[in-house]
Amino acid sequence: MWFDGAFGTYYMAQTNDDLPCEQANLTNPIAVRNIHRAYIAAGVDAIKTNTFAATDSQVIATGYAQAVEAAANTSVRVFADIGPKADSAEYLEVTKTFLGLGAVNFLFETLPSFDALLPSLEEIKRLAPQGMVIVSFAASRDGISQSGQPLSALLSQAAGNEYVDALGLNCICGPAHSLELVRSLETFSKPLSIMPNSGYSATLNGRTIYRNNTDYFAQKMVELHEAGAGILGGCCGTTPEHIASAIQLLKNGAQSVLSPAYPTPEHSPHGKRPRKPIAVELHPPVDTDIDFVVRAANTLKQIGVDTITLVDSPMSKARADSFLTASLVKRETGLNVLPHLTCRDKNFIAIKGALLGASFYGVNQVLAITGDPIVNSDNYRNPGVFNFNSKELISYIRDLNEQLFASNPFAIGGALNVNASRFDAELLRAKEKIDAGAEFLYSQPMFSEQSVENFKQARQELNCTLYAGILPIVSYKNALFLNNELSGIDIPQHVVDSLQGKTSKEAQEVSIRFVQDIIHQVYDYADGFYIMTPMKKVDLVCKLILSSFL
Repeated sequence: MWFDGAFGTYYMAQTNDDLPCEQANLTNPIAVRNIHRAYIAAGVDAIKTNTFAATDSQVIATGYAQAVEAAANTSVRVFADIGPKADSAEYLEVTKTFLGLGAVNFLFETLPSFDALLPSLEEIKRLAPQGMVIVSFAASRDGISQSGQPLSALLSQAAGNEYVDALGLNCICGPAHSLELVRSLETFSKPLSIMPNSGYSATLNGRTIYRNNTDYFAQKMVELHEAGAGILGGCCGTTPEHIASAIQLLKNGAQSVLSPAYPTPEHSPHGKRPRKPIAVELHPPVDTDIDFVVRAANTLKQIGVDTITLVDSPMSKARADSFLTASLVKRETGLNVLPHLTCRDKNFIAIKGALLGASFYGVNQVLAITGDPIVNSDNYRNPGVFNFNSKELISYIRDLNEQLFASNPFAIGGALNVNASRFDAELLRAKEKIDAGAEFLYSQPMFSEQSVENFKQARQELNCTLYAGILPIVSYKNALFLNNELSGIDIPQHVVDSLQGKTSKEAQEVSIRFVQDIIHQVYDYADGFYIMTPMKKVDLVCKLILSSFL
């Protein structure tokens, strides 16, 4: 059974209307019906009413009427769409409004918990026993809902309720992480519904944008179907094109074509070039096991790495505190450490406290960054703090250096987005960071020729130490994920194709050759190199370093 994709993000893309899309039921009904019809033309079996956040009875009534009108004279079923509400009473009020309009099919989606639905479920089955009820939860990549409950427990609750006909997962996660979550679940006796985001969003000029990745999304939907999802659709960022492509691919069967390997570059950075500092990024653990990070740091120390950088909960997934982890790594290995510090999760009190604590352990440098935003559907329960932007954070740390840390000030670093679509604006921001107190900048990973040229331009215009960001690709699957779900990364298609069908060893060789070419191109422009460890593949990073620098 196929559902439609996102309404809100698609409506905004089509109309440039920043108001809540539910208001369009009253202000722009033609656009609402056209979006429903576009999804119907894509081949879906069911559409959702444009009422996700609605509580007003008029908005609900017009939204339901427009969906019914769009589906008239087709076999497409209309589902009353109800998003998370404040409490049982609000759920029940909205449910009764829909029942009074004649709705029989219901989708409760992006839910943080289950118990508040019980009165509504009983009311639906009392008045519309012939209908279908789907209950879908929103969970982070580590399987935790917005209320802090495990996804597996919530799905078990829904599966055990006699009034629920199907259960599932939607929003927050892109298709790859949704697939991981599905594969980790037990098998349920009721149909499983999966409606992922198209990927992970970025912000451009104040707007939330998603990458156009229809082919990738379609392939992942086929894999989700094979993993047990009988009801499929899309959430934020998906469009009629995403859904049509997925339906067609599943109907035809996925096909793969092997491509030639990426050619060995004519030049190599290995040779008689001057040794440059190397920093390697590690991820603090998501649990209480710190052994991997310490072992990895010791291994990297043995091959000559100068600094270990510790990230601060990237992609908004909670990890051990970067400052505490950095302090432990420094104590256990003696290496220089560079904890990342984001603006997202800490106010100025917490930031000051973290810096004071780090100074006790001799940590004396910090990478000040904005941090990945919490996905939109999390915001009402778990908002980011963002007392600063990255430039203001740099300035704040500089002021603390003068007031508190004058005897042992923090060296302050920032980030440089070499993949920015408007690199002239990014250079202006970088100059502002330097003026605010940044002594060095670490670039985002470079994959494209344009990102290399941007880095070279930055070297000419920025008066600071500049590290070139390098991220080895682990596999074809990893390349697809980076290219399709993370905004701001653009791996050339021929490189992605060259990884298809390769064994793990072969893929590493292809990846090393590719990033060696990037290193070669920027070697004379970089003051150092910032190598990001992908998916705990320390062995891959070691091979790259040994073959490229030593």
